[in-house]
Amino acid sequence: MSNFVITINREAGSGGKEIAEKLGELLGVKVYGKEILASIREKYDLSEEDLEKIKATKPGWWADFCRFYKQFGTTVAIAYESFEVDSKQLYQEEEKILKEIAAQESCIIVGRTGFLIFKDNPDAMRLLIIADPECRVKRLMEKQNVDEAGAREIMERTDKARENYTKSFAGTSRYDARNYDIVLNVSGFTTDQVAQFLAENVRRKYDV
Repeated sequence: MSNFVITINREAGSGGKEIAEKLGELLGVKVYGKEILASIREKYDLSEEDLEKIKATKPGWWADFCRFYKQFGTTVAIAYESFEVDSKQLYQEEEKILKEIAAQESCIIVGRTGFLIFKDNPDAMRLLIIADPECRVKRLMEKQNVDEAGAREIMERTDKARENYTKSFAGTSRYDARNYDIVLNVSGFTTDQVAQFLAENVRRKYDV
């Protein structure tokens, strides 16, 4: 059979990353997420902070930023113009790398607008993991070692950043159920239970 690819989008605090990792173990496939950025960071000689700032911006932000500072003839523009990458280029690099990986092996992609990149791939299963706000807050409090207010701030900030990034490149909301094959509310379930459920369905669909 051909390779399959599972894409997982998730709400902050839903446990989506952990579910992906356990699903990968059950299926015997690799899980790819933020580490994809490492190869791009090396290519463009960017720090991790630089890369995250670029990723969070609208397409073309870098050029807009340079044009703004050029008005004042400052050296800041010259420094920033030395970078030859903007958020759109970053997205295109990620897309290229992810498609190359999926062509070589079955895998799980966490985030990275995978639902869009593989929307026309017949061997892709696109998932959205959500959970009730209180469950997410509790999980973030434990995971990040913060109080309730801090957890809510992290949840809202992260969800907003992911939604803005998705809308910039996909032209749709990441909450639109039509973008997925399965939308799963995991409130009340352990990550092991969810991973087992998904593994059974993946095995059934792809006969693995």
